[in-house]
Amino acid sequence: MSVWEQLVGQSPVVEQLRRAAAGEGLTHAWLFTGPPGSGRSTAAKAFAAALNCEVDDVTARGCGVCSGCRTVLAETHSDVTFVRTEKITITIDEARELVAKSGDRPSTGRWRIVVVEDADRMAERTTNVLLKAIEEPTPRTIWMLCAPSPADVLVTIRSRCRPVSLRLPPVTDVAALLVERDGADPDLALQAARSAQSHIGIARRLVHDAAARERRSATVRLPLTLSTVSQAVNLAEQIVKIATDEAATSNEERDAEERSRLFATLGLSPDDKLPPSLRAQVRQLEEDQKRRAKRSVTDSLDRTLTDLLSFYRDVLMIQLGGTVELVNTELANEIADFASKSTPDVTLARMDAVNTTRERITTTNVAPLLAVEAMAASLI
Repeated sequence: MSVWEQLVGQSPVVEQLRRAAAGEGLTHAWLFTGPPGSGRSTAAKAFAAALNCEVDDVTARGCGVCSGCRTVLAETHSDVTFVRTEKITITIDEARELVAKSGDRPSTGRWRIVVVEDADRMAERTTNVLLKAIEEPTPRTIWMLCAPSPADVLVTIRSRCRPVSLRLPPVTDVAALLVERDGADPDLALQAARSAQSHIGIARRLVHDAAARERRSATVRLPLTLSTVSQAVNLAEQIVKIATDEAATSNEERDAEERSRLFATLGLSPDDKLPPSLRAQVRQLEEDQKRRAKRSVTDSLDRTLTDLLSFYRDVLMIQLGGTVELVNTELANEIADFASKSTPDVTLARMDAVNTTRERITTTNVAPLLAVEAMAASLI
């Protein structure tokens, strides 16, 4: 299976990267941009695999079956480094380590490749650490940065990268992928792809996790019961609880596994008393897990608000007489009734309130509940 088959609905991008992997227009720095779920990191990984593919025919690189392709896709290739953060930002020390590593010559592959999946999660001073390495890389080094949009990366970095712009794939393509790769029921796959608004990762979770489907259904129904300030406060609590519960579900099992693995590495069983000399290592793990938990809640809350936004998007489509298919088709009658009781201007103001809250939560230290309460009050 070719590495390019993972890029659903991205034919122009696949063609661009195929040509570059064959040596046509290959440059030392690339910037992959596109909305969440478009497959930025998947495209970068496929490109990295094609560049270090062991096939002699340059036009066939990215075979997906050679050792080079398989190890890159498994993220075990010695010359390809993947950088993603589960904290709020990538630190300046982590950036310096990247720069140092990028200067090494490739040991087994054709190229030393650094893939930064969260390039938008770097402060300006952190990004400046990468600037010289990206501006004047070593001869066999290629940088691949991923971000939602070019504006999320400093212009000094952006101007030195070749752009790769991805779009959200069609709903039908995402559904077909879920059926083919995950063995999902076709109807469930189509509903999940539509509910996820073509975000492949979210769609896959909705297919496999009934609880996630229930949480999303509860979110998009919230505006139907909103008419008073007390209901707004209750809605805010429900939104934050939905996001917190979802984040906790994804973190609890992982935290326990990491703690058990650390204890095993230290030669201890989970019931052993922790010696004073080893407490610092356990404390560091706990601090990392707390930072990850904070980001998980933020990301989950952002996704919950995105689901809420889809309700108002559907309302606006009906109010404007649009022919675009609704995201929440199962609520078509309720949404039509809701749309008849307001105007497009009111709906746009509500959508703006949701988007403003998303921005506050992801870019400031505002208390999530207070931000969502303020938003909920403006949705009445």
